[in-house]
Amino acid sequence: MHPLTRRELLRRCSLGFGGIALSSLLASPAFGAETSGKRPLKAKAKNVIFCYMSGGVSHVDSFDPKSALAKLNGKPMPVPVQRTVFNNNGNIMASPWEAKRYGQSGIEMTNLFPQIAECADDLTVVRSMTSKVSEHAQGNYFFHTGFPFMGHPSAGAWLNYGLGSENQNLPGFVVLQSGNAGVPHGGVGLFNNGYLPGQHQASIIKADGTLPLANIKPGEADAAQRRRLGFINEVDKAFAEASREPQVEAAIRNYETAYRMQAAVPEICDLSGESEATKAMYGIDSPDKLTAGYARQALLARRLVEKGVRFVELSCLSANIGGGNPANPWDHHGAIVKGHTQMAHQVDQPIAALLKDLKQRGLLEHTIVIFSGEFGRTPFSQGSDGRDHNPYGFSLWVAGGGFKPGTVFGATDELGYYAVDKPLTVYDFWATILHQLGIDHEKLTYRFGGRDFRLTDVHGNVVREIVA
Repeated sequence: MHPLTRRELLRRCSLGFGGIALSSLLASPAFGAETSGKRPLKAKAKNVIFCYMSGGVSHVDSFDPKSALAKLNGKPMPVPVQRTVFNNNGNIMASPWEAKRYGQSGIEMTNLFPQIAECADDLTVVRSMTSKVSEHAQGNYFFHTGFPFMGHPSAGAWLNYGLGSENQNLPGFVVLQSGNAGVPHGGVGLFNNGYLPGQHQASIIKADGTLPLANIKPGEADAAQRRRLGFINEVDKAFAEASREPQVEAAIRNYETAYRMQAAVPEICDLSGESEATKAMYGIDSPDKLTAGYARQALLARRLVEKGVRFVELSCLSANIGGGNPANPWDHHGAIVKGHTQMAHQVDQPIAALLKDLKQRGLLEHTIVIFSGEFGRTPFSQGSDGRDHNPYGFSLWVAGGGFKPGTVFGATDELGYYAVDKPLTVYDFWATILHQLGIDHEKLTYRFGGRDFRLTDVHGNVVREIVA
């Protein structure tokens, strides 16, 4: 009789490494277990919808209007200008959009996003975000992973690893695309699992009403396919026993999830069951194809979190104006009025509808909606009618999930160039998001290459002033 291998012993006694990993996670203080007399974190949220504005929305033209720009329009900057990505930078440029206060909270915004502005009392606006980088690919990686280069897990992968999906027929991390929406600069590595097990990477789903996933068609989950998958599963398990590679176990889980997704994904992507009033609210039938495309993503995002998907990221379509392209459609180094107007029109109605729909269904209280790009834009012009990148102080907003609604946090200087009051880092931001999900960001770690990595690296503090 051959002695049991370590792998065989673990498999027989506790369902293999998967069971041990699960029990370890459930016992971890990062997920609410008692340890050393500390009380567990109480989750205020269960899901995240990330409306990512790749390319960089101009905060001084939207959520952080500055009257000084109009007063000093055309004059040189009174403070030193940091090195920017491009040259041809000019003088101070006034915002072409009108600012006023919205809602009972009186948050000041411009009319660039008129319908989102009407939801001001549901928003927590952060005006003091900062980034370490001013280039798109690095900025995108930094905001998604906490590191300005590829190879690290995306925030959605971390959340999927930490909490898993509530629906075993759907992935826990989904990225939605429609029309000509492209992957932000940096590529699909932005949505990768990095060194986490492979089942935590994003599934990219098309929201165009056509085949949502390549090679997955309704009706394929038949007995013959089940037998084929069973055979492959047996072969993989045997290889996993011999190789002791966790990637093989992750592949097995992905096969099983893909099999179940064949029925679940086409069903959830079918919007025909939604009322005409709901579809009109989102703008699905809009004559503007950009708005209609983004509207399908927004409505599908609501349906996905309703079914228990943990993290959903939406992708902007490109207007191809002022330098914008599918990879960074908000990047307007020229023609910012035309470009920002068309991009804002694309997302304004769908996102406002998403907030209202989540709220009326009782989903907003445990769903965090995030609106942000990788950085903001300068208060001075680039060329005659554009703005350059600005990572030194910019705005984002969150809604739902236990964040204080109708609140403004932090501030930039009078020109909107630098964060001067309560500067916030990407690490602080994700630490706070994880906190609302009941996760201690310092304890959500994964050992790789002899080091414990985490989404917030070795930084980050929970911003308690913006949470209820």
